[in-house]
Amino acid sequence: MTFAYALEIVLSLVAVFTAIVLHEFSHGYIAFRLGDPTAKTLGRLTLNPLAHIDPIGTILVPIVLVILRSPFLFGWAKPVPVNPNYFRNPYKGMFYVAIAGPLMNIALALGASAIGRLAILITPLSLLYGRGFSAYFVQTIFYLLGFFVIINIILAVFNMLPIPPLDGSRVLTYFLPPEGKRVMMQLERYGFLIVLALLYLGALRGLIGLISGIWEALLGSYWPMGIAG
Repeated sequence: MTFAYALEIVLSLVAVFTAIVLHEFSHGYIAFRLGDPTAKTLGRLTLNPLAHIDPIGTILVPIVLVILRSPFLFGWAKPVPVNPNYFRNPYKGMFYVAIAGPLMNIALALGASAIGRLAILITPLSLLYGRGFSAYFVQTIFYLLGFFVIINIILAVFNMLPIPPLDGSRVLTYFLPPEGKRVMMQLERYGFLIVLALLYLGALRGLIGLISGIWEALLGSYWPMGIAG
């Protein structure tokens, strides 16, 4: 394993951890603004990554996928506890809490891509694709920004699937009639198995293509996504 490859792994994991933590923090923050103090009381309304780490979803799964150079990287943190009984309208409150995570990831992806696009315009090609310490440093920054865009797009789109317990199911539940709401609540316990089954059966290939198209559009064809060895 070369030093450049090891550095890419470390930067990828930094991007994943940051995106996941900010995603969960946004859930807790919106819940708090709507009157639910649960996350704050339990110490989860924080940007400290240690408070959000899930040993499997935040550490093991991303590390394995990065090392295997998986084309689809994903992970998750411990869900921020939310008590909808504090909300004036529980379903509406959960709608706002749920959509906050994907919206945060979209905002982060747009912000990182905008910064990178502007930087590309003023950065000499010798630094973007060349060798030497200065080029190495510049390419490291672009790799981190680029991967940050990618993981945030993945989190935003994937979490909007209307499958419990993903955020999209909470959004969909708000618009469903009472019977539909009950069905979604009953599916909650099987949601993770449903997602795994869909991935295994290849039912989400179209979604992966959509995600790839979005991040390629944001990064553009000139974005350096590798570090010179």
